[in-house]
Amino acid sequence: MIVDRSPVLTYSSYLALNEILTAQRPRSTEHDEMLFIVAHQAHELWFKQLLYEFAGLQRHLAVGDTAHALRTLRRSLGILKAAICQIDVMETITPLRFTGCRGDLGAADGFQSAQFREVEAVLGRRDHQAHHSYPEGSGERHQVETAMNRPSIFDSFLGYLTAQGYQVPHELLYRDVSLPPAPSAELRAVLLRVYRDDDVTAQICEGLVDLDQRAQEWRYRHGKTVERIMGDSSDAVRPHPTSFTPIFPDLWTVRSQV
Repeated sequence: MIVDRSPVLTYSSYLALNEILTAQRPRSTEHDEMLFIVAHQAHELWFKQLLYEFAGLQRHLAVGDTAHALRTLRRSLGILKAAICQIDVMETITPLRFTGCRGDLGAADGFQSAQFREVEAVLGRRDHQAHHSYPEGSGERHQVETAMNRPSIFDSFLGYLTAQGYQVPHELLYRDVSLPPAPSAELRAVLLRVYRDDDVTAQICEGLVDLDQRAQEWRYRHGKTVERIMGDSSDAVRPHPTSFTPIFPDLWTVRSQV
């Protein structure tokens, strides 16, 4: 038996603050570059936690654990809210200030965030060109490719509905998960029954709508902040193609039929 004789745990050592607080390495003398780095590092930490929560959400849905699924949805919404609020600080960077350090960033680009791509994939986005941003054989490319080819939260939701006794069409339960889910009249009929039953399963539906809305808010704020800081030149701003595309389209469409 190996006994841990490491020094007494402290606040600093437990949180690995020495590593975290020395991970900011500005490449210019521009004052605002530090904020730019810290804000993006904080986003990456929130993405990491969001992926962790999404994995838990899928496990809870798989076993029909409604209470824990709802709790995880609430936490995920809180994380997205924190990420959105953080953008307020980013917007204090003016175009002139950003220009002072932009040239020192080289090919660095926020769209290269593998965790951002993975969050999108777990939610259900399928863009098989996304992994081309990463070198062939790299861990990041494998991370994104894998996420694009495994069941999304939508697929876990369909399994959950089935476990709750709702008859989800066979072709949806066994669809090709590497493709984006297509709107389905048959699924909308199932969702109508869920809402009319007015039970806790309907609360899961509402939680997913909340998650969808919050994700759209984040995409919009992120895109407008890039435009605000960098201008609207075509080579600087690339609007996110899914900015206003629902993740769960049938959950939105059915609302006008309830």
